[in-house]
Amino acid sequence: MNLPNTLSLVRIFLVPFLVIFLIANAQPRNYPAAVIFLAAVFTDWLDGRIARSRGQVTTLGQLLDPIADKLLIAAALISLVEIQRVAAWVATIIIGRDIAITGLRGIAASQGLIIAASQLGKYKMVAEVIAVIVLILDPGTSRFPGLPVSLGGVAVMVALVLSVVSGIDYFARFWRQLGLGVTVRSKGE
Repeated sequence: MNLPNTLSLVRIFLVPFLVIFLIANAQPRNYPAAVIFLAAVFTDWLDGRIARSRGQVTTLGQLLDPIADKLLIAAALISLVEIQRVAAWVATIIIGRDIAITGLRGIAASQGLIIAASQLGKYKMVAEVIAVIVLILDPGTSRFPGLPVSLGGVAVMVALVLSVVSGIDYFARFWRQLGLGVTVRSKGE
């Protein structure tokens, strides 16, 4: 097993610790959980960088990396729902989108199609990481001057919007690759 794959396994290994620290230690500013989450995010960045620079991209790594990413985000969001820092419907949409895209990619692969990660998908992941960190460190008490929303609330809404938009983008690209693009006809045709 190469180093990038080992780093993906480390990320998966960190998930239960993140959940334990988030739920059992639900302090207003949960620094241990934030450190664990950031360490896991760092392994994501590092494993991709090492795999590409050393030419160590493997089938196992292509399977493990997205599973580790989705597991990390899902576990964090579910834990944040449990400690009432994010609404369950928000977590459901974000996690549901990730599951749907994983399924879509599996269907595409069975048809010999590759749906590469889009720039929107990368922005979504960055927005999710920022939202989770802010929600771990900000219980919702800090407010923008004059606005009744917290920094964590704004961060998670940005992640939600990017999640939905990038999900639509993945499905549209899938349909185009299959030649199932929707054509709109005018009434005169």
